[in-house]
Amino acid sequence: MISELANKIFNQAITDYHQFDNIDQPVNNPYEKDSLTHLLYLKNWIDTAQWHMEDVVRNPTIDPVEGLKWKRRIDTQNQVRTDMVEFVDSYFLDIYKHIQANADAKINTESPAWAIDRLSILALKIYHMQEEAERETASEEHRLQCLTKLNVLLAQRDDLSLSIDELLADIEAGKKYMKVYKQMKMYNDPSLNPVLYNTTK
Repeated sequence: MISELANKIFNQAITDYHQFDNIDQPVNNPYEKDSLTHLLYLKNWIDTAQWHMEDVVRNPTIDPVEGLKWKRRIDTQNQVRTDMVEFVDSYFLDIYKHIQANADAKINTESPAWAIDRLSILALKIYHMQEEAERETASEEHRLQCLTKLNVLLAQRDDLSLSIDELLADIEAGKKYMKVYKQMKMYNDPSLNPVLYNTTK
């Protein structure tokens, strides 16, 4: 099952990242290049680094100039993350290119890679919520609240994992078909963001 593989690799990437806990730590991807496992590991590493960028920029005492630098870095990282999701979808499109969809096949609300993207973020939520549920410096009330939230997240992971596996099985069986739309983000494009193109005149 793809979800079982993805969850295992996401947990591995998160654990590997937190050995250093350094946003700029170079990625040491243990999987063969161009393999799905390589893509999944890299995808989650990108998400994990961005998770910690988001933590940094929310520091209420951060210098505004420094905060703006981080915001722009997060914008760039968002584009990297989007490109990575689309790359994973390209992998699935290639895998299923020979599948003949049934005449009554339906399209899913999201592509496989965007569902896997949610699973990657969920792995990060679970990791950090578990940290909070076990944090000795926190109050017992805080830990119990976080434990309750952790249990919800774990159930959500089970449900999402099953949904991803069912989606891929339906695509393989011709019951559903993939249709991928590029995200076409506009805010980083100087030809599409009016604030950017008006400043270049």
